[in-house]
Amino acid sequence: MTSSRSVVLREPIAQSWRRASLAGVRPETALLDLRFDEVDPASRLLSAAAPVLEDLDERLAGTAMSTVLVDHDGRLVHRWSADRAVEDCLDQLGIGVGTCLLEDEVGTTGPGTALETRSSIVVHGEEHYAEALRGFSCYGHPIFHPVTRRLEGALDITLLAAEANPLLAPLVAKAVEEIERQLLEGSRVSERSLLAAFQSASRPTRPVVAIGPDLLLCNQAAADLLEGADVALLWNLAGEAAGPSEMETELRSGQRARVRAEPVPGARGGMLVEIRPLSPSEARRTRRRGAVAPGPVAGHVHISGPPGTGRTTEARLRVPEEPCTTLTGSEAVLGGSAAWAARFTAAVETGSGSICVDGADLLPAELVDLVARHAARGVGPHLVLTTGPREGLTGPERALIASCGENVELLPLAHRPDFPEVAARMLAELGAARTHNITPGALRILGSYDWPGNLPELRGVLSQAIRKRSVGAIGPGDLPPALVADASGQELAPIERAERNAIVAALRSAGGNKVRAASTLGISRTTLYARMRALKVPG
Repeated sequence: MTSSRSVVLREPIAQSWRRASLAGVRPETALLDLRFDEVDPASRLLSAAAPVLEDLDERLAGTAMSTVLVDHDGRLVHRWSADRAVEDCLDQLGIGVGTCLLEDEVGTTGPGTALETRSSIVVHGEEHYAEALRGFSCYGHPIFHPVTRRLEGALDITLLAAEANPLLAPLVAKAVEEIERQLLEGSRVSERSLLAAFQSASRPTRPVVAIGPDLLLCNQAAADLLEGADVALLWNLAGEAAGPSEMETELRSGQRARVRAEPVPGARGGMLVEIRPLSPSEARRTRRRGAVAPGPVAGHVHISGPPGTGRTTEARLRVPEEPCTTLTGSEAVLGGSAAWAARFTAAVETGSGSICVDGADLLPAELVDLVARHAARGVGPHLVLTTGPREGLTGPERALIASCGENVELLPLAHRPDFPEVAARMLAELGAARTHNITPGALRILGSYDWPGNLPELRGVLSQAIRKRSVGAIGPGDLPPALVADASGQELAPIERAERNAIVAALRSAGGNKVRAASTLGISRTTLYARMRALKVPG
């Protein structure tokens, strides 16, 4: 591949140019609309790199060189120049702290291409994709965490193209090696702080778990109480908590417990989780609807919710008195009103027990009146009715459910606050509670998905994951790719989610071809790439 000036490009540089071109970046305008993001001055990367950068900057004093550090998202988190003229030039180009230097923003650069390729790269003058950067040479090197091998960022030395020096590449590599050593030491310090907090809080009868980015500790009391799905739930809770948080939940064993998570000072991302099992009386007082099976209740009960939210299961749990006669609305449609009315009347005449009418909103008008007359009497068998969402019910159906002493509205699966528990119970229903568990990463993806098919769709996804992985932890890689892609858009506002859905649909229709997708949507490729980044559409 050649540039606009007919310069023959090395293959790694040529590939980078192709990526930038496909992303809609233009060489002549690449730096005209730079994206800026907030930078955390206390980030793990900056803390580890600070002493290394200070030493490196001192060694480069008196030269025309600059040091640039970017994080794993390509944001510039540190910039230093020994030469004031170079400093002013970078300022004029708009390259400052917070600038995004990813390839799909500015094209080929030392830090951006090092992140993209996950390897060291030298970019000399004319090899820069952006015309405004062709007066510089860059020496970029990726930074990995020594333990997790996560890509943490990239370090780069930049200087005038005319002063390029092959000795800079090993200098940058040596500095990155020291930053990685500092990351490792920082992890050890963090782990020591977490361990100290764990040892201080742990008691023989108090279940305690310590959770860090790369560490999990639990005492014997916690080990006796928790199963794999419980640990995944706690890890998810700790990952989402920005400060102290508390919740009540049902453990896999059926034990209700109050869980408190609190950050540990000095342990980056570390949380101490204390678990207090609730007594039966406490559990009854604090039981949340939908989190556990409710106990028997007096009077008629109405359960509503969209298809697939577990109305039938909930109805069985709400039956206040046995024996129970179960009738369905579909039976009345298929078998006729007369036969259905005869069965209902016979159940009423027993004078005791319960009658469950599953799908009462499917009943013909005359049967709705029949059930309503019995409900209004207030004597005889208790009624448990299930219907679709209340807003879709007719006047007679609304009059019927108004006679129920308790109305339970089931939320769509995507809106359930107890989703981790629902997923764990579904795993048990599939007979995989002892052979499988769901990792925190997979649980976050599942919890962010929209679940248009509700519980049956969750059952299908988990069944597929179990077949894919015969035993062990179900991770993000075991989930359907389309679900993973869709799940990443759930933090968006409704109008943004609609836009994201349109982009996802266009990409699927185009077989992933972004040029065709952009044409279908009636937007430019540049706009498509920009919206994909903003709306978190995987590219």
